[in-house]
Amino acid sequence: MTPSRSAPRLPRRGAFALAVLLVLAACADKTEDYVERPVEELYNEAMDFVDKSEYYKAAKAFEEVERQHPYSVWATKAQLMSAYALYERNKYDDALVALDRFIQLHPGNRDTAYAYYLKGLCYYEQITDVHRDQKITEMALKSLQEVVDRFPASSYARDAKLKVDLTRDHLAGKEMAIARYYHTRSQWLAALNRYKAVVEQYQTTSHVPEALHRMVEIYLAIGVPEEAKKAAAVLGHNFPGSDWYEDTFAMVNTGKSAVKAKKEAEGSSGWFGWLW
Repeated sequence: MTPSRSAPRLPRRGAFALAVLLVLAACADKTEDYVERPVEELYNEAMDFVDKSEYYKAAKAFEEVERQHPYSVWATKAQLMSAYALYERNKYDDALVALDRFIQLHPGNRDTAYAYYLKGLCYYEQITDVHRDQKITEMALKSLQEVVDRFPASSYARDAKLKVDLTRDHLAGKEMAIARYYHTRSQWLAALNRYKAVVEQYQTTSHVPEALHRMVEIYLAIGVPEEAKKAAAVLGHNFPGSDWYEDTFAMVNTGKSAVKAKKEAEGSSGWFGWLW
């Protein structure tokens, strides 16, 4: 007897029907998860998470505001608050992406000044010590200066200006660290160029008195006393009460750098030791 051709198809049909049911059930579950809610309710819930410092939940809640009500005023606010929540979670890269998107979409929004300020903070919080690469520091300086230039009358400009000064001081510290490295190895020209960069590019920082002092020291070490006097005069005019000027004044009067004086002292000590 010839077997029926329809018999083997029954299990396949059953498996297909079961797969369809599973897909439909999954879709039904997803439909049940998505519940459209009033925009005010969603936004207030997100703000409650912020008040509780639950920034992960806050970021997700603000995203839900934008997802369910993309064309509302609340969605615009949620975009910025989502970036703030990411910033508070130290997710700086994600926050920067969100802030750039907000600035691009809403350049004339009244909260754009805050977006620029928060962008500067994202870079500022990542500044590392002077012995590491300072690319992030340069980005912080650029972003914070942009706040000062674009929104000078805003409430964020004052703090941005303060952080600009601190950031510039940090960059000057990096130059000084490199200059000292060359200085201690008697690489005079390389060190001198770094000290000059501090004096010329970071005039308002706390590192300028030392940079001028070190320039005098190098000029005396390489035998250029006239240049040493000029640098000392600048130091005396701008920082007359500093400890660096007192040391510089003593150097110029003796015509000897600290390095040269130290070598002479060591040589003298060695001679007296031999005589004794």
